[in-house]
Amino acid sequence: MVTHELLAACRRGDPRAFEEIVERTYRHVYTQALRLVGDRQDAEDVAQEAYLRMFRGLAGFRGEAQFETWLYRIVSNAAMTHLRRRRRFGEVLTETGQEPLEFPSEVRVAEEAVDRDALERALEALPMSMRSVVVMKDVYGLSCREIGDQIGISEGAVKVRLHRARKRLKEHLFGPGAVDEV
Repeated sequence: MVTHELLAACRRGDPRAFEEIVERTYRHVYTQALRLVGDRQDAEDVAQEAYLRMFRGLAGFRGEAQFETWLYRIVSNAAMTHLRRRRRFGEVLTETGQEPLEFPSEVRVAEEAVDRDALERALEALPMSMRSVVVMKDVYGLSCREIGDQIGISEGAVKVRLHRARKRLKEHLFGPGAVDEV
């Protein structure tokens, strides 16, 4: 966790304080970026951009939210900007041309746990608007209100996206008829 003293030192321009913040948060920042952009090299670029944005915006951070929550929002915004630059963002949001992933029929909830690769593929198949909500809620544990504040939608809209995203994940992982069974 990043302390107020560490943030104050970073605001004063202490390079060691900035390094310490990066060391304490990099794993989570990189993981969030990777889950949002789906590519390791792109995730490294997004993480670097997020830290630059964080450093530039640190003077404006008022501490009304936790620092980590603020940083995760920066990462999400950097990821969306990155995807827009690559012209993938519009395609992901409109969902055109996306086919559901096919998984072996022997994969069933009662018989076998979902493997990590299958979950990653299913998550990557989600539109960015749904993927970001799932990652922020289920990976980082943010509340629906915090997620809504971060991406600029209502708490109710977050809940709807989250419900739809989880339903799609289940369909991708277990097949179209499995949603009602799970």
